[in-house]
Amino acid sequence: MVPEGLVIKLAQETLKTVLLAAGPVLALSLLVGLTISILQAATQIQEQTLSFVPKLLAVGMAVAIFGPWILRVLVDFCQRVFLSLPGVIY
Repeated sequence: MVPEGLVIKLAQETLKTVLLAAGPVLALSLLVGLTISILQAATQIQEQTLSFVPKLLAVGMAVAIFGPWILRVLVDFCQRVFLSLPGVIY
């Protein structure tokens, strides 16, 4: 039987890791999307595909820049989970 505290701790660490891994990419995408939307509203250009290419480029750059850090966060999380398994399995 797995203790409830361990499950709650694992769920909290999982959510924290997801936020850390996805946060930079999502934040940059949000910033670029907001900037393009403001420019579209100011110039009254209502082309839906105009925001797609800059967001795609921004996400690609964010993955290229933050990729090693995101990988390190995910590897550290997986190592902590796998190292805690012997204490869980009876």
